Parts: sequence; C-alpha cells; structure tokens
Amino acid sequence: MTGPLVRPAEPADFPAVARLTVAAYEADGQLKGETGYAPVLADVAGRAETGEVLVAVDGVTGAVTFVLPGTPYAELAGPGEAEFRMLAVDPAAQGRGAGVALVEACVARAAELGCTAVVICVRAGFAGSARRLYDRLGFVRAPEKDWTPLPGVELLGLRRTLIGTR
Repeated sequence: MTGPLVRPAEPADFPAVARLTVAAYEADGQLKGETGYAPVLADVAGRAETGEVLVAVDGVTGAVTFVLPGTPYAELAGPGEAEFRMLAVDPAAQGRGAGVALVEACVARAAELGCTAVVICVRAGFAGSARRLYDRLGFVRAPEKDWTPLPGVELLGLRRTLIGTR
C-alpha cells in the first residue's frame, strides 16, 4: 500500500498545518503543562522561512519540518546530517501512512542533499507510537544526541545512517 503524496507546503496550507500540528501534540499529551510550545508549533510561516515544511496531501493530514545543521530549527544535526522536527499527523487520520510518507520524504531529501544521516528526537515518556514508527524506519538510539531543553523535558536522540554512507 502506498501512502499519501508528500509535497512542499504552500502558504495556503499553513493554517491547516498549524491546526493539525497543535492537535496532534495535544492528543499525544505532549502539551500538557506546557505554556510556550503550542505557539512555536503553530508558527508554520516561521519554520518555512528557514527549513522545508512538507505536507501529506490527502487533504492536509500531516506535516513535518526538514532542516539542516546551523539553521534556527536545527537542534541535533551536526555536519553532514539532516534533521526533521514537528512531525505531526491529524489525530483523525493516523494509521493511514502519512507519518511514514513524511519520514521517508525527509530521508529522501537528506540523501538528495548528500547527507550521511538523518537525526530526530522524541520526548521521553511520550514516544510510544512515534518511537515504533521510527524503529520500523531504521532509526536507532543515539544517546549522544539526548538533551534537555527545559527542566523536566528530556529528549531522546535517534539517528538513521543513510545507505551508501559511513
């Protein structure tokens, strides 16, 4: 079964991307007790200025932000690595392949740019379905990428080495 088509987000998509990203993070419990992250998730235009926002287009059911090291939204990527952030699938559309399609689009983009790996982070304690997806797609724990942006928020690093690279 083939997942949804993925394409770069257009400005007309930004409101839908903002809504679905906040909704997905809320449904996952990741915004409980958080006061400042929902506005960051909703700032799709800001992300699009310095990264690539991609959408799954069977409607706009999912989105992700692809970034390179040294850009404002890059948190983990080092030299030769790409990173994706804020992967979100509308809670009503989960399980239909949008998440897989978006991750694979990021991996393909990284390979196209000559990157050696793709890195991501997942929040400790909130990584159930996302972690299973990443495991299935070849991401492995990279403890050297773990970090804590705020007290009580532990992020676990994951990395996928790209084929044909070291």
